[in-house]
Amino acid sequence: MGKIIAIANQKGGVGKTTTSVNLAASLGVLEKKVLLIDADPQANATSGLGIDVESIELGTYQLLEHTHRAEELIIQTDSPNLDLIPAHIDLVAIEIELVDKDQREYMLKQNLDTIADRYDYILIDCAPSLGLLTLNALTASNSVIIPIQCEYFALEGLGKLLNTIKSVQKIHNPDLDIEGLLLTMYDARLRLSNQVVEEVQKHFSEMVFDTIIQRNVRLSEAPSFGETIINYDATSKGATNYLNLAHEIIKKNKEKV
Repeated sequence: MGKIIAIANQKGGVGKTTTSVNLAASLGVLEKKVLLIDADPQANATSGLGIDVESIELGTYQLLEHTHRAEELIIQTDSPNLDLIPAHIDLVAIEIELVDKDQREYMLKQNLDTIADRYDYILIDCAPSLGLLTLNALTASNSVIIPIQCEYFALEGLGKLLNTIKSVQKIHNPDLDIEGLLLTMYDARLRLSNQVVEEVQKHFSEMVFDTIIQRNVRLSEAPSFGETIINYDATSKGATNYLNLAHEIIKKNKEKV
């Protein structure tokens, strides 16, 4: 049975999609079978993997609506061992459409159960909000990665997200774990970056990944070419960081087995 991991933070611009795409690609390169689900109406994970969003007819929208089976929505990417369920701007409407449905928080879970055993890891790139889309992702997942940027308002909103996770654990998904807090956009030259790292490690110690994602020009450039950092520049600091994170997650999950 594949492990389902949501990548969530209601703050935008914290490196959620960068992490989703490049962690998925790194796990694939390390010979794990990976499915990435783009659950963000902005569809950046889809375009970041070189898929033309305008050409998408089927994807996460249909996955949540249950109009198609999950296996009909999977597309292959150019990245080794990495499949994608893409998103389209239509996904914006899903929150309104799900409101009246029974079991509306379980729509994603019910459709993913049918394919979970085909993959080692299923990653869900969540929207930057705590609405029904993110709630579906958290209900369907075994764990959640929370990216935190090493900047001034880093911890703002984190309490709210942790409370949401607690209420999901209580009501919808008692098995939901926190896979880890991931520090992103780290710049060793900035005192502020170092202060944020210290602060997060002091408050959350064991929950923080050892790997820290550094600011890296190549990492910022890769999505505009529709490529993962592994394909775009495998020797870059960004590629090394995400490969280290993938190793850390694989090791951590081996120890739990």
